[in-house]
Amino acid sequence: MKQTIGYRLEQYTLKRPQEVLIVTAEIDGEPDQITIFKGFSSSLMRPTDFDPDVPMLPAGTQIIAIDRLQSPYNPLAPRYIQQGLSLSEMEVLLQEVGV
Repeated sequence: MKQTIGYRLEQYTLKRPQEVLIVTAEIDGEPDQITIFKGFSSSLMRPTDFDPDVPMLPAGTQIIAIDRLQSPYNPLAPRYIQQGLSLSEMEVLLQEVGV
């Protein structure tokens, strides 16, 4: 079974706990920003389900851009590692860590 991109991004942050990902996406035709840190996802724009098994980035989500930041994340002073990565650019990093 192929893992969803949301699951793979969560696994990436488990392997690189010094990083926070901010994913800009379109979910069911609505814009959203998802922060992913140490294996957990949370929406910055809409309510996050209490059940961690409910994916924040369901199948069919259109990924617009992914930002890599140093943790801890401070929205007032973010420390970017890379900004505006495409899904294909992020795929290279996912493969590097084996997810």
